[in-house]
Amino acid sequence: MTAIANTQSLHDAVTARIIAELEQGRFPWVQPWASSSGGTPLGLPQNASTGRTYSGINILLLWSAAIEQGRPSQRWLTFKQALALGGNVRKGEKGTMVVYADTFVPKAEQEKASASGEDARRVGFLKRFTVFHVEQCEGLTADPDASPLPGRTEVLPQVEAVIAATGADIRIGGEMAFYSPSHDFIQIPPQQAYFEPINWYRTKLHELGHWTGHVSRLDRNFSGRFGGEAYAREELVAELCSAFLCAELGVTPTVRHADYLGAWLDVLKGDNRAIFQAASMASKAAEFVRARMLSG
Repeated sequence: MTAIANTQSLHDAVTARIIAELEQGRFPWVQPWASSSGGTPLGLPQNASTGRTYSGINILLLWSAAIEQGRPSQRWLTFKQALALGGNVRKGEKGTMVVYADTFVPKAEQEKASASGEDARRVGFLKRFTVFHVEQCEGLTADPDASPLPGRTEVLPQVEAVIAATGADIRIGGEMAFYSPSHDFIQIPPQQAYFEPINWYRTKLHELGHWTGHVSRLDRNFSGRFGGEAYAREELVAELCSAFLCAELGVTPTVRHADYLGAWLDVLKGDNRAIFQAASMASKAAEFVRARMLSG
């Protein structure tokens, strides 16, 4: 299979999985935590060997696998990494697919660029890898990921600290929550307007997701009109960004815009790369927010 065909196959397989969930009315970045019995903790999936957190579409793939398999943590590693750590994957264990995205310059492009003196065009590709949860291994040291998450009342100041560190212009008042790209501010109703106080924070994180896309920051496309494809794509990015930040902060993610379900399905069915792009942009948005916290 050629690199392009393999990439197409991966796009199709992952997108079909996400679409199947959405068509059942389940949101892959929310439903796992709503249906979990409490065995799998909130948090971003992490590589147990390198300590790095997974990003983009791999977050959704590993969240889904952790819940389906009832895993007690969010730590994964490859077969070779388990061996390097002095352990091994138990015989008969089935791995979970993750993907790696990169670019390369095809030979024809190299020759064309050499002849014309122009820059060679790079082509994107995806590679699939198989990872295993640490619980599927033996001979490894105890999983340190079992530390309890902070309770709801403790986590709220932590969320406030992250939001404050961004320096975003957040205005309290009115009856609607929104981000204004042209004036670069977030408007959100007072906390008393929410039936559950935690939803005030979830909404703030969603609007912060939009805020990261300003031209002076990550420069995303805000040109779409309400109900259009570009608008739906940006809403999906903000939705995923909020879910990623919520999971990291110990706040159960939720869906702020369930009414966009139909539009998101249309986007995903029309473009098998859309969920990859949205998840990647959401990871970059969440990383931008984290970076503000660290730099402060």
